[in-house]
Amino acid sequence: MQIKNNKGITLVALAITIAVLIILAGIGINYGKDTIKKANLEELRSNMLLIEAKAKGLVEEANFKIGLPTAADYADKQKTVRQELYINTAKMTKVDNAPSGIPQNENLYEVTTETLAYWGLDDIELEDGEKYLVKLDDVNTTVEVYNTLGYDGKYSLTDIDKLEV
Repeated sequence: MQIKNNKGITLVALAITIAVLIILAGIGINYGKDTIKKANLEELRSNMLLIEAKAKGLVEEANFKIGLPTAADYADKQKTVRQELYINTAKMTKVDNAPSGIPQNENLYEVTTETLAYWGLDDIELEDGEKYLVKLDDVNTTVEVYNTLGYDGKYSLTDIDKLEV
């Protein structure tokens, strides 16, 4: 009598192997999604920090040119310097109606592609419908940066900095 020597894989072993592969693939996909989400958040945060740094420099320059708030012509000088620096030099445009999620402010400006080029931030690419807005306060020397697409319902750099992914 001759004994058959079967060297193939059994159906049970095949089912276990497939189940293990499905579990590993599921873990990998979830990890990949989280990694992509975290990378997108970090890119947005980095872009907003770069814009904030450049805008703060612009606000400080405006402050220097405007001078002391006690001067008689302070309001006129403030308006002239803002026009010269923010609009003519940095090529920002004044925002009259803020998009939803972004508070309306009289000192809200859109950072245009020309502004990014002026600041040397040409690497920042804007998606369709995406805009960076800055609220410039030359009196208090503060800047708040907003992104119209936002992230997880947050639009300002202050709010995005608080997010954990």
